[in-house]
This record gives sequence, C-alpha cells and structure tokens, in this order.
Amino acid sequence: MSTIKSERGLALVKYLLVGMFFGIVLVKAEVISWFRIQEMFRLQSFHMYGVIGAAVAVGMLSVFLIRKFDIKTISGEKVEIKDKEFKKGQVIGGFIFGLGWAVTGACPGPIFAQMGIGYTVVVVTFISALLGTWVYGKLAEKLPN
Repeated sequence: MSTIKSERGLALVKYLLVGMFFGIVLVKAEVISWFRIQEMFRLQSFHMYGVIGAAVAVGMLSVFLIRKFDIKTISGEKVEIKDKEFKKGQVIGGFIFGLGWAVTGACPGPIFAQMGIGYTVVVVTFISALLGTWVYGKLAEKLPN
C-alpha cells in the first residue's frame, strides 16, 4: 500500500515540476505580459500571434501523429480524440472570453504564472475567472446551444 502512495506523491512532484517549467517558459517568452497581449489585440505586434500560431501547429501535428501511429497513454490506454459538434454558444462564449482576455491581459493559463511572479492585481482576474466559471455552471443548461 505504501508503494502506491509514494508513486502518487512522486507523480504529483513530476507534474509540479513540469508546471513550474511551463510557467518559467511563459514568463521568459513574455506571453504573460499584459503589454504583449495589448499589442496583440491592437494589432501592433506579431509576437503573440506567432506564439499562438506555433502552439496551434504543434497541437495539429500532435493530433495527427497520435491518430496515425495509434499512440497510447503512458499507462497503455488508447487515446481517443472525438470530433466536436459546433454550437452557436461557442461563438458567444469565445467573444466573452476574448473580451475578458483583452481587458485583463490574462487567459486562464498565464493567470497562475502572473501571480507566481508577483503581479498581485491578477488575483482579481483569478477570482473573476472562478466566479465566471461558477456562473456558467449554474446557467449552462439555460444558455443557447
């Protein structure tokens, strides 16, 4: 029994280290910079579009390779990537998400990196994101598809 607990603990440490590394990459690449995000939304700089474009390209290549070579998870399970059904609510939600991103200079991933480097004002963005998620959960069934 203790072996299972220690493996879980080690797995959590690995994820913590990967998360910290990812946060450092976000900081060094300036993708958490409010100014960089504002430049993107004002169409003044290619920096963020390049980062986002590279991420989309890596994601597309990864999905292609997973499907082509029938890649399995570390535990040997089949990776299933199901097709998504388009709903008009996604356009409305995407607009609201983009508006919040433009106003606050943070989407959910960089919020943690911004708090980690001491941008204390981002706590307001974090609480707002939590509140927005809670409100969505309460209203999801009443919203348009």
